Amino acid sequence: MKMPKILSVLLILALLFSLSACAAAGTGTAEPIVITDHANRTVEIHGTPERLVSGYYITTSLLIALGLEDQLVGIEAKAASRPIYALAAPELLELPNVGTAKEFNLEACIDLEPDLVILPLKLQSAAEQLDALGIPAICVNPEDDVRLAETVDMIAAATGTEKTAEKLLSYAKDALADLQDSLKDADASTVYLAGNASYLSTAGAAMYQNTLLENAGTVNAAASVTDTYWAEISYEQLLEWDPDCIVIVPAAAYTAEDLMNDEALSGLSAVQNGQVYAMPADYESWDSPVPSAFMGSLWIASRIHGDLYSEADYTETLKDFYKTFYDFDPAA
Repeated sequence: MKMPKILSVLLILALLFSLSACAAAGTGTAEPIVITDHANRTVEIHGTPERLVSGYYITTSLLIALGLEDQLVGIEAKAASRPIYALAAPELLELPNVGTAKEFNLEACIDLEPDLVILPLKLQSAAEQLDALGIPAICVNPEDDVRLAETVDMIAAATGTEKTAEKLLSYAKDALADLQDSLKDADASTVYLAGNASYLSTAGAAMYQNTLLENAGTVNAAASVTDTYWAEISYEQLLEWDPDCIVIVPAAAYTAEDLMNDEALSGLSAVQNGQVYAMPADYESWDSPVPSAFMGSLWIASRIHGDLYSEADYTETLKDFYKTFYDFDPAA
């Protein structure tokens, strides 16, 4: 029995429409993800990127927390100096590097054929060159809690990891809220944050480290400093501030003992009372705006306000956070 001519035509049209729809789906005609980055650039991302390059240790750590370490094909130089990589994603140490913010290797980055590149704001020029070649590049500048959250949201939107990002941000927010509740009756101690290269180097109110101290329920002794980078001060200035406590950033080039044994600082209240603490460097530099930076505030609070927020409280959160987002058990 022959099929009616009109029915045959309809079947052919239906088949052609189906094939057209499949082809469109295969060529990625979906609306692109549009992101406005911290350089105020509009970046379009077509499809979910499968090959990622991170030229910034803060975003490399974030990509691990978002579960994207397997998509990384290149990272920043000096990866071996970041303990978190060896602990959470040792395979990253074998990846090619694309240089540093001071000496970015554009050619090496291009050779990796990335679908998305994430760079610090100071590499905006490199990002624009990548865009001109059809390689989407996002510039980030996570220099406070707000911009860190924006960085997380941008990268999550670009990579389709919004649910994990929401969980990550909520975890830090809830941990800090619990800390603030524990410290509601605490006296606000004045804290001097001593920098990496020298204990006469410190961070003023414009730097992320100021947020670190405020979240710990303390007052930054150098809050009046307006520098947007580490500021060098004199012995006289530090003696004039006379902080209650001194906190030394992770991986400093000196020890707490070095500072306490400096005769020029023997008159400081913090030195006389033994209130000089060196932050741990076992996982990440918590004085930087990495996803785990809130842990730095918890650690400081456990040292300065231990009667209200104990070391056991800090340790419990430390273990849970890194197990949840980095899949390893900290030694604490």
